[in-house]
Order: sequence, then C-alpha cells, then structure tokens
Amino acid sequence: MIRMKLNESVESIYVWDRFIRVFHWSLVSCVLLDYFVIDDGETIHQWLGYAACVLVLARIVWGFVGSKYARYSDFFPTPTRTIKYLRHMIFGEQDMHVGHNPLGAIMMFALMALVLALGVTGFMQGLDAYWGEEWLMDLHDILADILIVLAAIHALAAIAMSHIEHTNLIKAMITGVKVLHSTAKSDKTTQ
Repeated sequence: MIRMKLNESVESIYVWDRFIRVFHWSLVSCVLLDYFVIDDGETIHQWLGYAACVLVLARIVWGFVGSKYARYSDFFPTPTRTIKYLRHMIFGEQDMHVGHNPLGAIMMFALMALVLALGVTGFMQGLDAYWGEEWLMDLHDILADILIVLAAIHALAAIAMSHIEHTNLIKAMITGVKVLHSTAKSDKTTQ
C-alpha cells in the first residue's frame, strides 16, 4: 500500500552550516568519550572537558554572528513561541520550524549550560582550595549523569520529531540540508 499526501510540498533548505555540524558532532564525541571511555582524573579526560567548554563558548559566539538558522534571534525560546509550539503539538497541528523548535532550543541551552558547569566543577577540583572536596566530585558526577540523560532525551526527541515531521533530522545534522514536508489535512490511500 502506498500512502500519498495531497497538497504536499517538499522543500530542501540548507539549515545547519559547517560550523554547527562540526560543533555538534565534536561535542557529542567529547561528551561520550569522557563519560563512557576515559577514566575520571586522567589528563585526557580533563582536556576533552576543556575542549567541550571551548566548543560551547564558540557556539555561544556563533549564536550572535553565525548563519541565519544558527542565530539565537531565529530560535530563541520566548514564552510566547514556546506556548504556541506546545499548543500546536497538543492539537496535532503542524508548526514547522526550519531551525530549532522552541523545545529543541531549550534542550540545546540546557545541554550547553551543563557542559560549562562540568567544565567549571572539573577545573575547581584541580585548585588547591577545592582539592579532594567530596561534595565537588559528587556534584561533577551528578552533572555528568544529568547531561547524559538529557543527551539521550535529545537524541530520542530528534528521532521522534523526524517521524512526526517526516523530516530526517539526523541526516540534516550530517548534511546540513533539512528536507521539509508540508501537507494539507487530507490523505489519500492507494494500492
């Protein structure tokens, strides 16, 4: 059975510039290596953490000077934008966003904040004033666990939204091109 959508339009848009894609996959690599592969306290663990922080700081700057869809002005999750998006989701209405949708933007900011907090708590552990402080090591571990949980939710949400919006978001984050499918309400089924 082939399902055809009436009044469907397909548009390919270059959304994620090279910087955004390199930032994204480099940050993913740093986080996954530091959490799952490299032992805490090793020099490489520290350098990967610092590299992740530098990536996030560069992304913060890119949000002001980068390409159209990388700029905060394009996707900043204001209360109005977020409520509108949630209403559309609740009622099953299409609310396409070429760049980040408001919930994706909130997640992005949360993930970046966690990476920076991990960088700060990791750096503090090397200072004489905080050397061997159990609470700081525990905080660092808790932040890392929260980061991994939110990153998993982020990945699952990208898969779910790809299905809901009929747009391969993972492929878009690799190629930079997002294929948007816009449809009218009516469907036609053929065999």
